[in-house]
Amino acid sequence: MASVVRPTMLRQTCRAAASKRAFSTKLSQAFRPHTKPASALSRQAAQNVFLKDVLPGSMRVAAFHASGRQAILPAEPQVIHGNVNDAASVPTPSPSHGSYHWTFERLLSAALVPLTIAPFASGSLNPMTDAVLCGAILIHSHIGFEAMVTDYIPAKRLPKTKVVFWWGLRAATVLVGVGLYEFETNDVGLTEAIKKIWTA
Repeated sequence: MASVVRPTMLRQTCRAAASKRAFSTKLSQAFRPHTKPASALSRQAAQNVFLKDVLPGSMRVAAFHASGRQAILPAEPQVIHGNVNDAASVPTPSPSHGSYHWTFERLLSAALVPLTIAPFASGSLNPMTDAVLCGAILIHSHIGFEAMVTDYIPAKRLPKTKVVFWWGLRAATVLVGVGLYEFETNDVGLTEAIKKIWTA
């Protein structure tokens, strides 16, 4: 669709610029008489002025761009470690960070479905089931945010920022864990609170 529209838009822009010049009483800068003999530099300047008058701004600046150019963030300093012949460093394999971790994440995610439905389906509000549900939600959320920090904050480029986010995530997990414990022991508990909100 965009490829069909762009040539049409360019044609309309050129026609508008041409008709504007045709009906204008202002003498174009390119056609003003020069009293001095034309040197190579002045000819180049006259050519630039002529192109500025003849070509519309949309064709000169961004002929085939849909939006303006925007620099979001400046590029980080580019550093190459080693040379082209160096092999890529492979981390030491660890089952706790590999297959076991992946399996634990999937089992925890799958376990959240029955843990969420069970208290409401059975009709009984067991504090043990409530505590297991709170623990599963807390660990699942921690693993998810941990994956976000790993993916979006590279340790090579932003080592200090990554440490700040790691400790921030750990502090937030502990804080939420303490809050859930207080809510479970000194208040109605998570399941009962959801039930009251649902039927309010």
